[in-house]
Amino acid sequence: MADGPLTGKSGLVTGAAGGIGSACALALARAGAAVLVNDLEQQTEHGEETVELIRQTGGTAIFCAGDVTCSEDHARMVRRVVEEFGRLDFAHNNAGVELQASLTETTDEQFDRVITVNLKGVWLGLKHQMSQMLRQRTGGAIVNTSSLAGLHSPPNLGAYVASKHGVLGLTKTAAVEHAADGIRVNAVCPSAIRTAMMDILPPEVHAQFVARQAVKRLGEPREVADAVVWLCSDAASFVTGIALPVDGGASAL
Repeated sequence: MADGPLTGKSGLVTGAAGGIGSACALALARAGAAVLVNDLEQQTEHGEETVELIRQTGGTAIFCAGDVTCSEDHARMVRRVVEEFGRLDFAHNNAGVELQASLTETTDEQFDRVITVNLKGVWLGLKHQMSQMLRQRTGGAIVNTSSLAGLHSPPNLGAYVASKHGVLGLTKTAAVEHAADGIRVNAVCPSAIRTAMMDILPPEVHAQFVARQAVKRLGEPREVADAVVWLCSDAASFVTGIALPVDGGASAL
């Protein structure tokens, strides 16, 4: 593979068996990085498919099953990256779940699950990833997946909105705490992206999402991936603590 902006670097992507995570793992590998692809045990087949796609393009990747709500699984992912590739230069905390329900219709169990996966999962990732980067003393870059719902508050997504606003809070705090250590922490905020999460929604809901954007189409996972690659690269060396919309101009309307 030709030299790219991440040649010689290595890292991990959570929730990478499909959708945005898979596209990001592929893009990071195409940029020259060695990538650990993570997802749940039951997604192993799809995670290995992402790994195979990377290898077919001449890239380097391995799959590591793990649950982002489990601290030990995060520790194990970081260890695998270091064992296989030598060090952890970047991480993309992407795994997440969505819930379409009004606040009064959301059950206690549903709220807890969304917060645990989307917010605690990112916190645990940051905790273990930054700890490794601090041990290495070579800095690093971390990108968290928030959402346009982390910047705005659409109805019937209360638990999801709360979790994604929280991701931005964690991102900013981590960026401030570790800027002096050379660790940059940023977030991407996608809007309506063509993924399995979107595919299960009826066409009229797609139309509602697109109507709130200046660009009248669904975004593609690769368009989020390009932003993630940039944030992980030295081209973004003076960028930390931001929430980058990848939203077809929805924030501008």
